[in-house]
Parts: sequence; C-alpha cells; structure tokens
Amino acid sequence: MTTSSPKKVTFHRHKVLLSVIQAFGGRLTNIELQKYLFLFTQLCQQSKSYEFVPFRYGCFSFQSYADRRKLVDLGAISPDSDHWQLANDSDYAGMLAAGEREKLLLFRDKYADITGDALIREVYTRFPYYAIRSEIANRLLSADELALVDKQRPRQCASRFFTIGYEGKSFEQYLNHLLRNNIRVLCDVRKNPLSRKYGFSKTVLSQTLESLGITYIHLPELGIVSEKRQTLETEADYKRLFDDYEASTLRQNPSALQQLFDIVKKYKRVAITCFEAEECMCHRGRVARALQQMPEWKYDIEHL
Repeated sequence: MTTSSPKKVTFHRHKVLLSVIQAFGGRLTNIELQKYLFLFTQLCQQSKSYEFVPFRYGCFSFQSYADRRKLVDLGAISPDSDHWQLANDSDYAGMLAAGEREKLLLFRDKYADITGDALIREVYTRFPYYAIRSEIANRLLSADELALVDKQRPRQCASRFFTIGYEGKSFEQYLNHLLRNNIRVLCDVRKNPLSRKYGFSKTVLSQTLESLGITYIHLPELGIVSEKRQTLETEADYKRLFDDYEASTLRQNPSALQQLFDIVKKYKRVAITCFEAEECMCHRGRVARALQQMPEWKYDIEHL
C-alpha cells in the first residue's frame, strides 16, 4: 500500500464503500465486501448508499462493481479482482460525517469477528429474501431456516402484463421489482436502448437479466425516435406526442404489437420498459392500451 494520495473521491457512496473496507482491515474478499456493505447499509443507513439483489451467493450490488472500476481508475482500490484492497493509506472514514462515522465504528466492533460462513449465515437468517437464489444456502442453513427462505420466493404464476420505468430507481431497485413480481420476460420498447444511468443500456441490462433468469427482448419497432422527445415540456406536449405515436408507429407496426402479444401468451408474466416513472408520461402506456384493444386480450395490466 502506498502513501500517495489518490485522485479525489467525491461521491458519498464511494466514501462509504471505501470506509467499510478500511474498517475491516483494508482488504476484503468479494463475498466479504458484499456482505459487510449490505449489512451496513441495511442496519445503519436510512438512505442507503447501495441496493442489493438476491444472487448466487446472496446479496449482491451490481452498482458496487461498476464503482469498483471507477475506484481502481482513481487509485483508491487495487486492481486485484479477487479482493477489494485499498491502494493507499487515506482515511476514508474521516471523510464521512461524524454521525455516520460513529455508526461505522460501532458496526465494525459488532461484526469484526464474524467472517466466512458465519457472516453469510448472518445475512441469510436476518434477511432471507436475499438467499432465494443462493447456490450455497443448502450447505449453510438448517431445514427451518431454509423454509423461511423458501417463503420469500416469488410464486405468482397467474398471467399478468406489467409496465415499468426506471426513472428514479436504482438498478437494483428496478431488478427487485422484476424479481418480486416473478416477471419472466422484459421487453424493451425504447427505440435506442442507451442510458447514461448505470445498468439501463442494452448490453448491461440484457446480460444482468439473463444472469437473474429473466429473458430480455428488444422491440425497437415500438419505440419513439429521440428527435421527437427533444421539445417536451408540458403535459399537452406529451399528449400530442403519444397521440401521434398511436396514429403512426402503432398503426404502422401491427406485427410488432402482435409479437408482444404472442410473448405475453407464451411467457405469462411479461413487462415492457422505458424511462419515465409514470406510464401516463411514457409511450409504454399507449402500448398497453393498444394491447387491451386487441380482440383476444384477457390479461390484467399493472404499472410498477
């Protein structure tokens, strides 16, 4: 570890992540980092720096790994892929507000001697939802504890159609909406599925969904070209845009709408996605309405 100062760390969540590593000796395995960071955010933060999803070894933050690449570039973390190791002796805990720093020190004192399987068990037993996709839960938990995990598994199987926007949601919050509603297929109805917000561009989104057992399908024919969105300011502007969308795009692409209908019939629990939080301010609301008007449509629609 060097004593030279890294480039300035500015984001609060980065300071929290680095402070957790520092509190536990400056070097953590991948699993240890995820578990300590999860417990700290759950137990010590009202506004959580990181959100998590249930994954192969329990709670997992995709955002933390995106941040890891940034922190390596800043010289704060070593590029060792098997560990999260501080690359210098900066006092990251000292960058936190006094109250949060005190909570971190108390948290460290409580969990300093809880490592390995005991640490994983602590997460699984206190927060069983995050063990529902674990590959190691059967080895670590008793029959009664596994039964509590099993109760957290989404079991909705009735056919239902969903719409969801990612505005105002973290990547993990968005993914948990899909998982908790047992959605099997996500259809992206953006014309160009690119986003400055981490996780929501096509490549990362499709790969992440696949790792969670959710199929990703892009239906660009149902999107709106970005040029038509440039001057939207009022509710009336949105209404004019969506009225034009119904009269042009939807009428000109009946095969794409039929393809979406066929996906719903095949996979039962399907969601379409775009950016806006409210479906009334997004063309996906008009897509849902067009589906409802099809003669054979018989599915409930829920806007997440």
